[in-house]
Amino acid sequence: MFDLTGKVAAVTGGTGVLGSAMCRALAQAGASVAALATTEHKTQALAAEITGAGGSAIGVVVDVLERDTVEAAARRILDQLGPVDILINGAGGNKPEATTNADRRWVDLPPDALQWVFNLNFLGTVLPSQVFGRAMGERGHGVIVNISSMAAIRPLTRVLAYGGAKAAINNFTQWLAVHMAQEYSPQIRVNAIAPGFFLTEQNRSLLTDQATGELTDRGRKIIAHTPMGRFGEPDDLIGTLLWLVSDASRFVTGIVVPVDGGFSAYSGV
Repeated sequence: MFDLTGKVAAVTGGTGVLGSAMCRALAQAGASVAALATTEHKTQALAAEITGAGGSAIGVVVDVLERDTVEAAARRILDQLGPVDILINGAGGNKPEATTNADRRWVDLPPDALQWVFNLNFLGTVLPSQVFGRAMGERGHGVIVNISSMAAIRPLTRVLAYGGAKAAINNFTQWLAVHMAQEYSPQIRVNAIAPGFFLTEQNRSLLTDQATGELTDRGRKIIAHTPMGRFGEPDDLIGTLLWLVSDASRFVTGIVVPVDGGFSAYSGV
């Protein structure tokens, strides 16, 4: 039921902490994987690692905000691996200029920084979904999994643009699930995963002190509000991912699954 043998998966943001774990897991489940990211040597290194472990993978450079590069990536994947059955929209991130702190009030956040974060997370999910979704529509089957965030479910302090963009992804996930099923094929499913707090390159400096390795005040608050009492590890996402992309969830579409150690369930009292 969870076997992906013969499937082709494309993963944007494929060389990140979470994206690379997803690429490895998809390959281990039998899929041929295209790791899509902006840095050539990282995509090639990950593809070589997966291939060396007995899997099938290629690395492809892409900018998810440039449709031409996404279309070029789709053509290369088609030529080398075949039609894409699974799309994981993992590209995203934040930037300091769009984040509030003691010295940067929200009323002073520059519009260009807010727009950059919103574009990367939201449009960077929509554009690959358009390109790969068109081919899925022509074939009448496929699976898209968007990567949302706990910031979409429980508004978090500081990350105004990031939280807004991830909330838009939740709405887009539901919209696209209905649209693809009604306008193209009910065999095309669209869902999302909303990770809780995982230590990544994006948030490590916010959650841990780089000098001591101890939790910051923000990190301690997160752990205190996570009933399972720890940060997530990349492999904690894999079971949910394999469920959503396989026939195990063949009647599931339009949902956002929190993988958060209970954070979204806890009111603090």
